[in-house]
Amino acid sequence: MEGRMGWVVKVSLLVAVAGLLQGSVNAQGTVHVVGGSLGWIVPPGGPIAYSTWAANQTFVVGDVLVFNFTNGSHDVVEVSKPEFDSCNATNSSNTIMTMSPANYTLGGAGSRYFICTFQRHCSLGQKLAINITATSPSPVPVPAPSPSIAEAPSDAPTRSPVTYTVGDAAGWNVLAGGATPYQLWAANKTFMVGDTLVFNFVNRTHDVAEVSKAAFNSCNTNTTISLSTNPPVRIVLTTPGEHYYTCTFSGHCSLGQKLAINVIGTSTSATPPSSTPGATPPSSSATPPPPPSSATTPTGTPSTPSPPPPPPASSASSLGITGLTVAVLSIVTMALMY
Repeated sequence: MEGRMGWVVKVSLLVAVAGLLQGSVNAQGTVHVVGGSLGWIVPPGGPIAYSTWAANQTFVVGDVLVFNFTNGSHDVVEVSKPEFDSCNATNSSNTIMTMSPANYTLGGAGSRYFICTFQRHCSLGQKLAINITATSPSPVPVPAPSPSIAEAPSDAPTRSPVTYTVGDAAGWNVLAGGATPYQLWAANKTFMVGDTLVFNFVNRTHDVAEVSKAAFNSCNTNTTISLSTNPPVRIVLTTPGEHYYTCTFSGHCSLGQKLAINVIGTSTSATPPSSTPGATPPSSSATPPPPPSSATTPTGTPSTPSPPPPPPASSASSLGITGLTVAVLSIVTMALMY
């Protein structure tokens, strides 16, 4: 009886450890900082800032919204759809969150609506509507690259085209701080041929003009390379080099509504034969090369083996989880032996 009870305890321990490992992987949802770097404020350009931010997010049950704002200047409360549309939280039974950062855990699928109750803040665009799904969409499996592709060197970085929303949640507007916000936005990004810029703004309040560097520096918009007026404006980057954009509305450029970026091209040139993986390296001897008839490398001469390609960076997390699992199961196995 004692032996049987001991095995029951040990099996129960094994099940508990397996459950603990599973919980450690799936316990935490995604944290969404509302508005990104913009935070929770009265946004320039109206509600398009937060609707654009939300359109680029995927909200799942268990995720957390974080509202960052200045205490005493803003607040946040969940409201119904009619209250959201009318910017009236008088009848809302939900608690108004007045201390920043205000965290809100998404507890069920469906639509959620949030506003600031300070006077006119909601009507000026400080409002957020999101849609929550029950589970995350299944990720599309990405096949591992073949060894020949992984080992082949490249003259320039290559990747799939990326779509950038200019200014992120702030959109394309006259922003506080002049041109600095757009300079900071572009500073940490790599723009390549094939990428797309998306300019979001309220129709008939702004436009997007590509101009020369001289016109950009002087804010002279009398002559433009191109001009787009209907939002959202999508510009595909087709040529490498410096590109300059501004708004032609009076005073907007001088107030900082201007963007300068540098675009790099992608390399599609073939790998030179001398750099082909596994090729025999040239001799380092100073003796002149022999005639063509004797240029063949003698049979049996060992060639320098190519180093194996490094493991993909994405495998680091899998290795960490595997190591933890092996360590814990080893402890359990030792327990089962005694």
